[in-house]
Amino acid sequence: MRSSVRLLPAIFQTCLTLFFSLSLAAPQQQQPLTPNASPVIRSSVNEVLVPVVVRNAQGHAVGDLTKDEFQVFDDGKQQVITGFLVVKRVSETPGGAPPIPNRDTNPVAPQTPSPAQRFVVFLFDDLNLSADDLMKAQKAASKILESSLPVSDMAAVLSMSGTNSGMTRDHAKLQKAILNLKVNNIYRHEGRDCPNVDYYQGDLIVDKNDPQALEAAVDDAITCANLDPSRIKVATQMAQQAAQRAVAMGQQDFRTNLGFLRTVVSKMGALPGQHVLILVSPGFLTPGTEAMALKSQILDIAAQANLTISAVDARGLYTTNVEASQQGAGSSLAARLQSPYRQASMTSSEMVMAELADGTGGTYFHNNNNLEAGLSNLLAGPEYLYLLAFSTANMKSNGAYHNLKVKVNQDGLTLQARRGYFALEPEKNKK
Repeated sequence: MRSSVRLLPAIFQTCLTLFFSLSLAAPQQQQPLTPNASPVIRSSVNEVLVPVVVRNAQGHAVGDLTKDEFQVFDDGKQQVITGFLVVKRVSETPGGAPPIPNRDTNPVAPQTPSPAQRFVVFLFDDLNLSADDLMKAQKAASKILESSLPVSDMAAVLSMSGTNSGMTRDHAKLQKAILNLKVNNIYRHEGRDCPNVDYYQGDLIVDKNDPQALEAAVDDAITCANLDPSRIKVATQMAQQAAQRAVAMGQQDFRTNLGFLRTVVSKMGALPGQHVLILVSPGFLTPGTEAMALKSQILDIAAQANLTISAVDARGLYTTNVEASQQGAGSSLAARLQSPYRQASMTSSEMVMAELADGTGGTYFHNNNNLEAGLSNLLAGPEYLYLLAFSTANMKSNGAYHNLKVKVNQDGLTLQARRGYFALEPEKNKK
């Protein structure tokens, strides 16, 4: 098992290198580039890009706002917007959308990729999906391929464990890749260990030094291993070792998923035109600065590449209640905390999908069993996207996470924007 886990990242990289090298060759021959095919906003290592979607009271994206109507706050401090771009996305509706009024003193013309320049990737998180949820997602994705995916789109079906249809317009090939998906839960917590500690509880014990979480694991160890209560040191050692194993497995899970996602986003960015990535997943935990840094890198690359990440929670409407088959024979404390820990774990696992969607102008579809409608809506995406940029040249690069807040000077509008970024320390300051 361990050897196969070590091989996975190398396999992913090999598959993606072949996939995107072929993709770059074929589409460019068939679809010559046109001026302004891919919107670009100048950015440097000292600038942060902030994609923003603004909607009116009816939920429709609006595209007639100017730079002066936006405000960006970095950790509560207002920033000067140094770059501004309006992106008008592909519209499949009859007649298209009306032009954007020219209201800016120094306007940036909205860029509209042609329908032939849209690339769509369906990425299935088969490392975390349950067999039942994957089956439902397969059925929904198979239906929307024929009903909602335009014939002009180049598309691909990928999975975290290596499934790869290749970039194609051949819907039969895409359908075959979807039907061949299988779960590969090498990082999934099965709940059969003694003591039973998952990544959420393990993180509380190892990284957050939560005494109650450790006490519950110790009590569980005494019960499941039939230890004499006086052997508290042995039980504590068992609990700490279980927590460390759970953390190591959980970290490998998010490293594999986010690393793979970062590679896909980077490779898609080399393709000409508009890019849409749809992540089908139940979510996965991403605590700590390492995960924050990976997510920040993904958002940076996506903003530069005119790429939106949308996500669908394949669990649909789910319950956080612990079923009888999932209940262990642990202590009263462990049993009492099992349900709230499960609820907190499942809720926290969703955050990565919401962050990626908000941070790229995509949509997060969740708490809904109609996966077919959800996937169809994600394909369409918002019609207008704003790209704002601000400089970080005068800020200290101390390796901290910065919270972002975007406001617009108009009433009755709602905003969806990047929530933050991770400011890496300069290499020369690292020891």
